[in-house]
Formats: sequence, structure tokens, C-alpha cells
Amino acid sequence: MMTPEQIADFQRDGAVVVRGVFKDWVDIMAEGVAQNMAEPGEYASENEVSEGRFFDDYCNWTRIPAFEKLVRESPAAALAAQAMQSQTAQFFHDHVLVKEPGTPKPTPWHQDAPYYFVEGQQTVSLWIPLDSVEGASLRFVAGSHKWDKMVRPVSWADDSDFYETGDWTPVPDPDADPDQMRVLEWPMQPGDVVLFDYRTVHGARGNATASRRRAVSLRWVGDDARYVARPGRTSPPFPGHKMQDGQRLRPDWFPVIHGANL
Repeated sequence: MMTPEQIADFQRDGAVVVRGVFKDWVDIMAEGVAQNMAEPGEYASENEVSEGRFFDDYCNWTRIPAFEKLVRESPAAALAAQAMQSQTAQFFHDHVLVKEPGTPKPTPWHQDAPYYFVEGQQTVSLWIPLDSVEGASLRFVAGSHKWDKMVRPVSWADDSDFYETGDWTPVPDPDADPDQMRVLEWPMQPGDVVLFDYRTVHGARGNATASRRRAVSLRWVGDDARYVARPGRTSPPFPGHKMQDGQRLRPDWFPVIHGANL
């Protein structure tokens, strides 16, 4: 599904686009998003916006059949393993993000890794739009997955520290320093997919268009990913997991979909 050049781009830049992989899955994903918005889960959020609507929710794949089908039967797991250069692809969680037309609120620059209880070189998120996107697509700082320090995680509601402690690098502003940071961004059609490392700094503009921007994101880990304790409640939290530092994620909660269980 990925060319050698695309794999090399992912490894070098921390993000790459692959066209049309999920074109036959758009209707199934749309069914799942509609059910998710009609029946929000326990982590659903109506992000505060001055106009429009920005809905997101995660960890619903075990209760929404369309998402479970997507996880288990679509090309997602094989694609994730290919990008990560991993023999296995273990599913972490799903995430739905919907920006309705005329929603100016941007998604702030951040890395996903500090919010998760996972560490490793082999991680990948698949971000799949259900609608055509131009200016509301994801944006990535090329190479930021190789930075020495992770970016300070903050609450999106008020920009406060997500954890009370930690040694972080400040949240960057690539638009204010374009000579120092190369930003990747691609217009996308339904069924295209962007793959990015959990450590890659990314964000998105608000949706100023007259069209919805629905997206499904599937998060995966590979052979070297291990549980790591963070200095506070992670997002998602997965209460009661009982994992210890250095363990692989427990496969009864996080199933290995592709490859042998090492």
C-alpha cells in the first residue's frame, strides 16, 4: 500500500499522505461517526467555540460496530505496520473529530505522545477524512518526532498545564518562524489518509468553509512500544489497566490486529 519512498518520507518527516486507501470504507466510517454523534461516549467533548461546533470523542470502537469493522477488517493495521516498519500492529484507540461549517476554532499545535501512556519509536496515527478538506487539513512540523524534548502538553480549554510536573519544550509557533520549521500540509479527499508518528507536532486551522470536516483517526503501536507512567491522568485514561512501566500494552484491551504477538 505504501511505496518505499512514502515509507522513507514517514520515517524522515514523521508524517506522510497516502491516497485512496480507504475510499471503499468512507460510508462505513460515516455510519460510525453518525452513531457516535447520536450516542456520545463517556469521553465525548463539545469543545468551546465562538461559532459553529467542534465535536470529538474517542475509545468507542468496542461499542460501535462500524468502527470495530474498520479496525479489524480494513487495510489500517497492515498500513500501520508498514509505516512503522513493525512486524505487529496493535490497536490503541479510535478518535472522531468533527468541525462543522464556520467553526473558526483551530486545533492547537501539539504532540500526541505526552498525553498517552506509550513510549516507543514505532507508533502511528491514521487520520482519515470523510469529506474533502483544503485549509482545514492537518498540518505537521517535519522532523519534530526526532526532537530531544517533547512539547509541553496543555489543556485545550484554557492552555493550562496538563500535568503538574515535567521537563518539556515550549509549544512552538511554526507560522511565526517559517524559516526554522518546515510545515507539511496536504489537501485531501475522502478515503485519503495521513499517517503520523505520535511525537510529530501537528495542528489544524479552523473550518471556515461551508462544508463539514469529519475525520476518523486510528492509533496504533508497534513492536517496541511500551507502557510508561505519566505524572498524572493520561488522555485517554483507560482506568484500571494495571499495567507497569516497560510492559507491552495488554492485548485483551489493545488487540494485535496484524502480525504475530511477540
